[in-house]
Amino acid sequence: MPSYPSPLIGYENAPPLPTGVNADGKSLKNNLGGPRSKAYDEFPDPLDKRNNGFDFHIYYMQAVPEQAEYARQLHERIRREFPEMRIYRFWDKPIGPHPAAMFEVNVFDPHMTGTLFSWLAVNRGPCSVLIHPNTGDAYRDHTELAIWMGTPWPLNTEMLKPRHRH
Repeated sequence: MPSYPSPLIGYENAPPLPTGVNADGKSLKNNLGGPRSKAYDEFPDPLDKRNNGFDFHIYYMQAVPEQAEYARQLHERIRREFPEMRIYRFWDKPIGPHPAAMFEVNVFDPHMTGTLFSWLAVNRGPCSVLIHPNTGDAYRDHTELAIWMGTPWPLNTEMLKPRHRH
């Protein structure tokens, strides 16, 4: 199992968190009065800040005509709704490590990421969506760090492994 650095690095000497509960009786009071997190405006390390931080791969079953048509319409809608995002061609067959037909959308900041994520949550229809960061380690990005909406698909990750990995 990989080792992970503590998510509390940088907070070692922080004051204790409030222990009170909000009026709903469930959520914790958390107004610490400090500055807003930089992660709202820029991707955290090790995400690629020079290019796109995340890829969204929208998968569909190319042999199911209704899914293929929905995916084609979704592709067009995303191009119209989000012209500032990088949107790739509509593939009608598997490509690269992707086991099904798909199209890809790239986002360039946390606001775009959250916007496309929430929009796809309610508009993806029968399509599955692989969301992965771009850290410079394609294998890890597509496996350990990947997030799925809908049914996950098994990827052909062998081609993503660096040659020196076994």
